[in-house]
Formats: sequence, structure tokens, C-alpha cells
Amino acid sequence: MFKSLIAASVLAVITGCATAAQPTEGNAEQAKYTASDKAERLAKEYLLVDTHIDVPYRIHDKWEDVTEATAEGDFDYPRAVEGGLDAPFMSIYIPASYEQSGGSVQLAHELIDGMEALVARAPDKFAMAYSTDDIRSNKEQGLMSIALGMENGTPIEGDLDNLHMFYERGIRYITLAHSLSNHISDSSYDIRRQWDGLSPFGKELVKEMNKVGVMVDVSHISDEAFYQAVEISDVPVIASHSSLRSYTPGFERNMSDDMLKALAENEGVIQINFGSSFLAEQANRYRDMMKKRINAVKEQYGEDSDEAKRRIKDIEANNPYPFATLDTVLDHIDHVRDLIGVEHIGIGSDYDGVGDSLPVGLKDVSTYPNLVQGLMDRGYSDKEIEMILGGNLMRVWEQVEDYAETH
Repeated sequence: MFKSLIAASVLAVITGCATAAQPTEGNAEQAKYTASDKAERLAKEYLLVDTHIDVPYRIHDKWEDVTEATAEGDFDYPRAVEGGLDAPFMSIYIPASYEQSGGSVQLAHELIDGMEALVARAPDKFAMAYSTDDIRSNKEQGLMSIALGMENGTPIEGDLDNLHMFYERGIRYITLAHSLSNHISDSSYDIRRQWDGLSPFGKELVKEMNKVGVMVDVSHISDEAFYQAVEISDVPVIASHSSLRSYTPGFERNMSDDMLKALAENEGVIQINFGSSFLAEQANRYRDMMKKRINAVKEQYGEDSDEAKRRIKDIEANNPYPFATLDTVLDHIDHVRDLIGVEHIGIGSDYDGVGDSLPVGLKDVSTYPNLVQGLMDRGYSDKEIEMILGGNLMRVWEQVEDYAETH
């Protein structure tokens, strides 16, 4: 399942040339990222929260029992335990097309039902988590928390009663829009800016989310919508799965330095996305580069000619997808720390949401210790690592909970 238009387009280009995209030497590069015993211990000891994993839509589309080891995907229980994951926020992802087609409320309920069924099938492994207290209690009991975030606010359908309903069903953050603008907000991917930020209802929704206790997620929305959201919100916001525009110039889906500064003033957190197209300029521009070269060949030799097919095959073989690496992820983390402080950094991997574009060294949920090792190697203290793995996100969530209790 490829959620973002960018990831879908990139992977559509490289479909059929997986061997070229993952050369043998890539395995050696993967192997160089090896976690020490201490890194593995810290990953398991500290509370590890990942705010964006796309299991619900993955198994809704093609069911697998992720309570056991699976052949496909980036998440299953054994690998998550190996990686030290305590609290995945499972994404209740609603494709942007549902804004026009209808049916978004039904799909949201189905995806939530799927997560509740997951817990029911393996109560010795998983437990639902509706609060920060639940997260901590589940960890103490040796259970992996299943928390829920809604990616795309389309199911709110302009009715604040739906916000309350989805809160009761366990939704604890809402990404206001996705790849197209909706009735709440403009999208960073959508050239149409019908609201110049948030809609009038979107502004009302942000205030109500504060009162209810649902975190405002500013990933995916336009710059104008972001600034309006942080101004309107009385509590910190999160970017549940975003990275930095300074490494991907022109990619509005990521956050600029000015946005990071505004996020810091809001006391919010950016949860770093692991998708290569979010991390590295070369990967971000790969799709457009390949499309231009392939179209030029088709125009010169004829779209269905044998010569065009041969040349396109050579282009694909000689231009493998330029995966980011663990070091690229660490560069993003360093940049946030140096600009606004370590207290604003977390993890929002987008596992099961960015297809085969994950970086070398962080290919699935078993590899969080590699991240910990990288942070150790770059001089982060144990306390700072604890903050990045989950402490910062829990601080924001608690502030949201406390505000809702008194309003």
C-alpha cells in the first residue's frame, strides 16, 4: 500500500526492476549498521513510541496475521519485539478520494475494528491504549500498546459529533488532510489552495480537538494551514511522520526551518519519517528524473518499439533507486536538535506506508536498535535518546490530555 502520491509514483517507476534497485552491494551496506548490546538494551528499556505505522490499511487490503511472523510488510509482532517497539500508533488511513466518493466513516470503523480484532486475537501480546497511562501500564505488563491515529480528517465530514465519536473509538490524533485538500485543510501535495490554509470548519475543528483531547497532526497539510494550526491550537501539535525540507528542497510535504521554529514555539514535536523520498534529495527527485528520461526515449524511438524497450530497460538497470541510509535519518535528527532542540524530536517511521523505499539500516520494525546505536555514535546521551524514542511524544500527549480535562 503506497499512501503518498510521491511514494506511489516513485515505486511505480521502479516496479519490475527490484533487482536493480537493490544491488548485492546494498546488502553489505545494510550489514554495516549493527547495534551493540547497549543499543539493543536501551531500545527495549526505554519507552519506544512510533507515531505512524500503516498496518491497518495493509491488512485490510491483503490480510496477514501480524500477531505472528509475516513474509510481507515492515511490521509483525516478533520483529517489533526484537526492535523494542512498545507503542505503535496504527494509522487509520483514509485515501483522499473518499472526500468525494463518500464511505470514509465506514472505512474508518472497519480499520479500527481490525485493530481491536488484532488485540482480541492475541491478548497476551497486544493491548489497546487510549491514554499515556495505558501506554505505561501496558509496558509494565509486557504488552505492546496499539494506539490509533487517523490519517486524513475526511471521516469527520464537517460534523464535530463525529470527532467525539472517533475519540470514543480510540483516535488520539488526526492528520487534518492527506494528498488532496479536503473540507478541513489544504494539502501540501495539492496545487489547489481552496482555503488558503484551514477552512472555517478546520479552524473550529482544531479548537474542538484541543477540548476533546485529540492531538492535532500537521503532517501533509500546506504551509499556510500549518501556521494557522499552530496559532489556533492551545496545546502542542505533532507532525506525526514528516522530515526536513532543507534536505529535500521544494518538497512542501516536509517541514522548513521556519516551520520547525514555529513548532518549537508551540512546544510540539516532529516525528521523523523514514521514507527515502522524505530524507534525500536524490531519492525525492528520482521519479521525475526517470520519467523524463523514459519519456524522451519513447518520443525518439516510439513508445512500443523494441529499441525503446531495450533502452528503457538499460535506463532502469543503470539507475537503481537511490535509497537513503540510517545516517541520512540521523542527519535530519541532528538538524532538528541543532536548530530547535532535542526535546522536539520523535519517531514517525511510516513503516508499511512507503513501500520499498525505506533506508538502508532501517528496513523494518526490528531495526530501531540501529537508530539507537547511531544516536549513541553521534554523542547523544542516554537521556536524549530516551526523549527521542518516546519521551517527547508522551510529553505532548500528556499536555493534550491535561488541557482536555480542564476544558
